[in-house]
Amino acid sequence: MKTEARNPRSIGLDKMSASEIVRLMNEEEQSVMRALKNAEPEIAVAIERAAQAFQSDGRIIYVGAGTSGRIATMDAAEMPPTFGIDSERFIAIVAGGNEAGSKAIEDAEDEEHAAIQRLNELNLSVNDIVIGLAASGGTPFVVAACRHARQKGIWTCGIANNPKAPLFDQVDLSILIETGPEVLTGSTRLKAGTAQKLVLNRISTGAMVLSGKVIENLMVDVKANNSKLKDRCARIVCELSPITQEEARFLLEKHDWNVRSVLESLKETSQ
Repeated sequence: MKTEARNPRSIGLDKMSASEIVRLMNEEEQSVMRALKNAEPEIAVAIERAAQAFQSDGRIIYVGAGTSGRIATMDAAEMPPTFGIDSERFIAIVAGGNEAGSKAIEDAEDEEHAAIQRLNELNLSVNDIVIGLAASGGTPFVVAACRHARQKGIWTCGIANNPKAPLFDQVDLSILIETGPEVLTGSTRLKAGTAQKLVLNRISTGAMVLSGKVIENLMVDVKANNSKLKDRCARIVCELSPITQEEARFLLEKHDWNVRSVLESLKETSQ
């Protein structure tokens, strides 16, 4: 596997200065963007399928282990506050359970039955989709989950950093992000993990854009749960209407800080 191979450029890593390490890692990270560009058509398909699932009241279910699981958890957790959606619409199933979100539970990635059990507990619907992430492309927990979901008629997608990954044999759509050997051999939290997070950024954000959760490039359904986000809401209202900051905050307070509601009321007033 390329993600486990030694990188010839970093053979002398233990003798490098801090500046040399930074430069080498920066240079190596360029392969991430090249790999993402090569996968643009497949990522676009994943965006469309995620949007269809969301618009059909389905769920986007990520499955991962280790670093991939933590990346999936992070992306899913950001969706409710960013787009004002229910926390059950984007879900992350992680090998080892919730505890694995904050610490490594390496042996959990081999538990195929646990993956199937977790999916069954969700009472899968044909409106759901399952996206499996595995740098190696062979993580048993992830492969088993995708295989099980597909057998149930659920659309599946696999994201891996190695060509000919076993995961690709169990999914409807394969997204290969070929980032090559890591600077620190086998440490896929580096290039492979970065690439996986960027793919999920595109899928989840793109799906919400296609689902009408964005006006222009503004997150009009953001949940204003703190002062910073309230300021953001006021700026969004001002960007999309002719009113002042003071007027925007007044209307937002009146509409429980719901940007979309304020914009609709302003539209009605102007008619």
